[in-house]
This record gives sequence, structure tokens and C-alpha cells, in this order.
Amino acid sequence: MGRLDPNLLARFEGFCDRMVGLAEDIEREGRSRRVSEQVLGAGAGVGANLFEADEALSRKDFAKCVGIALKEINERRFWLRLASRRAWRPEPSLSSLLTEAEELKRILGAILTRTRRADAATSTR
Repeated sequence: MGRLDPNLLARFEGFCDRMVGLAEDIEREGRSRRVSEQVLGAGAGVGANLFEADEALSRKDFAKCVGIALKEINERRFWLRLASRRAWRPEPSLSSLLTEAEELKRILGAILTRTRRADAATSTR
């Protein structure tokens, strides 16, 4: 169906790739395997849910998938902040990931708000 802009999907995909790289680096450097798995899971989860939203069969399903992706991006922010506090990666790379996570969070929030408003307007007619 293609409900989302392909450039937005590509941006999320690139961010997911960077998160997977961070997870691999954490594990390769002998850091916590559990944290590495969490970073990997959170990294893949947001992208997977967004791609599912793009092909949603209904607006309700779309909103559900975007909502889950928003929760996943919030989890990512937690793991990025932890990695930053623990100095597991050079600060510039983590700062850019955190900045991107914040921007993507705002984008998802706006998409979800707009979708819910459209649903509310449709249901009051």
C-alpha cells in the first residue's frame, strides 16, 4: 500500500543499521551480551514495525504499528543513553545516534497524532 514516504523508511532503515552496528561493537568489545541483545532488538524492532505500518490494511492497524515503533524508539533512546553514560562508544557517534533518535521520535509522534486526529474526525461524522 505504501502509506509512508520511502525517504522516511530509508532514514529509519539507515538508523537501524547504525544501531545494529552499535550492538555488534558492544558485543565484540566484550561488553554485556545482554545489553548488546537489547540494543539489537530495539534497533530492529522499530524498523520492522514501521515497515509493517507502511503496509497496514487499515488506519487502525497503521496507528497500532506506528505506536509500537514509537515505543521501540523510546527504548532505543534508553539504551543509547546507557551506552553514553558507560562510555561504550566514542561520544560523537553516540551523540549523532541520540540526536537522530530524538528526531525520529518526534516524526513518529507527529504521524501518530495526525492519524488519530483523522480517525477522530472520521468517527464524528
